Amino acid sequence: MKPKFVVFKVVKIAAAILFFGTLFGFGTMYLWNWLVPTLFHGPIITFWQTIGLIVLSKILFGGFKGKGGRWGGRHNMREHWKRKMEERMATMTEEEIEKWKNKCGGKF
Repeated sequence: MKPKFVVFKVVKIAAAILFFGTLFGFGTMYLWNWLVPTLFHGPIITFWQTIGLIVLSKILFGGFKGKGGRWGGRHNMREHWKRKMEERMATMTEEEIEKWKNKCGGKF
């Protein structure tokens, strides 16, 4: 790739992140200021307080686990449950498998 193209792409991505981050921040701020003071008699907050609240909630509830979190992405989560189900099915008798299939509505 040409260096000019790479710089343009990086600037474009940074602008998109900035735009959508600002949009999300203002949306959260307006939603907070619309609901919280009326419902809970809470304070009205500014844009920067909203950004701080978003970062704090990310730290407390989401953490910084990287892409896909604990499972490493959707694909790995599916593989985990598929492997777990295969292990469970390996210990079942034919009768138990048929009973389970009927219980699930014949989806398997």
